[in-house]
Amino acid sequence: MTLKSLSIKSLTLLGFGLVALPLVIALIFGASQVNTLANKSAEAITDITKILDQQQLLKSSQIKLERSAAQFLVLRDPALAENYIEQSKQILHLAEQLMLASQDNKFQDLLTNYALTITELIESTIPEAETKPPTDSTILKPLQIQFNALNTIYENITQRSNVLNTTYINNIKQAAQAVRDIMIQSLVIIPVSILLAAIFIYLITSPLKILTRNIFQLQQGNFDHEINVHGSPEIQEIAQALENMRTRLQALELQKSSFIRHISHELKTPLAAIREGTELLYDNSVGELNAEQQEIAHIIKDSVFRLQKHIEDLLDFNIVLDSTSLQDSELIQINDVVLQVISDRKLDIKRKKLTFNKNLNDIALISNRKQIAVIIDNILSNAIKYSPDEGEINISSSLSNEQLQLQISDQGIGIAQENQNKIFDAFYQGPPPEMSIIKGSGLGLTIVKELLLRLNGSIEVLNVPNDCQGTRIQITLPRAFYQEEQV
Repeated sequence: MTLKSLSIKSLTLLGFGLVALPLVIALIFGASQVNTLANKSAEAITDITKILDQQQLLKSSQIKLERSAAQFLVLRDPALAENYIEQSKQILHLAEQLMLASQDNKFQDLLTNYALTITELIESTIPEAETKPPTDSTILKPLQIQFNALNTIYENITQRSNVLNTTYINNIKQAAQAVRDIMIQSLVIIPVSILLAAIFIYLITSPLKILTRNIFQLQQGNFDHEINVHGSPEIQEIAQALENMRTRLQALELQKSSFIRHISHELKTPLAAIREGTELLYDNSVGELNAEQQEIAHIIKDSVFRLQKHIEDLLDFNIVLDSTSLQDSELIQINDVVLQVISDRKLDIKRKKLTFNKNLNDIALISNRKQIAVIIDNILSNAIKYSPDEGEINISSSLSNEQLQLQISDQGIGIAQENQNKIFDAFYQGPPPEMSIIKGSGLGLTIVKELLLRLNGSIEVLNVPNDCQGTRIQITLPRAFYQEEQV
């Protein structure tokens, strides 16, 4: 079983566990090292403090012992002798405690020598005092020599103690540095955790992004690419559902396109005969018609024109339904398409005596020529339809951030603010222009919006100045760039 075959829930839990586990281990290990260092530091400080206190007590006891010995030798008081012996025992006890507090052999040897010297003092001071009178001036000199030797030993003890304390302090510093180094080294776990998190985020989001792209293709009407996404069971279930939907939509798409092409062809063939016959009747080519017959022929003629317009809209709508045309992208000179659409509408333009003001930059784009022509034709036909006789229509093009912006404006009645969001709805028809006989189907701008959606473009109604009437439409299309010339 691979990681990609795991469910999203399992992937999430596994990823969280793998990301959190190194961090937890590093945290526990770091806390353990810091706790060990703290305990060692506390023990070292306690031992150092204890030894220093005992050394100070040993020094003060030694001074008292020297004073007691001198007093005893001068006064020869038995109570002073007992006090001298008691103080000697206390010093020996302190020396023993110091020996137990330290594991250093040299320090213990110095303390042993110190204890032996104290013992020799006790053993020599009292017997010597018994053999010499108090007035003998030589009795204090040997005592002074012995105490000087004792002081020398104590100084050596103090120096060794300082060396040991320095060693303890250095050991604590080294331990702290070692813990610091370990903590710094453990920081490598952070990028490892980030890497693990990135891997699992990729494993979870990568198939979701692929699904999103496939859904976007379905939204654009592209039903030709099979949807096959590898990933967790949930992703595969969604992919299979999308694939089933794609095949169903593709079948419906083909059915709709086939039906519209068939019905349009079947309608246009008899409609052409009806239109030709109506024209002959209306022009009195087969005999003079009375007034009532002429009126009926006029109604038939207008109805035929209206039916023909509906069939043309139906054919344009079939272009929207036909997803196979989405791959027909080519290099398009937008000026050529605009001028061709204007040429196709030449009769309508002449009939209303309209003036075209063109401000077209020479811009090219990669897109579907047929669909671009349908978009421009539908917008331009509305501009012609709603323009007053002898009115003006302005067409301009510009380039912004590699996007074509094509604006078409007229001097018609305009679009009310509350209706601007409705004009792109299927079969919605706004107020008809004055003196208009043929009504539209309400599909023109719906077709425009759907085609622009497939071409990754957009359409919007722009505000016109307060002192102007009419409508200004702007369409935006991607993948555009300038050519060298201008029209």
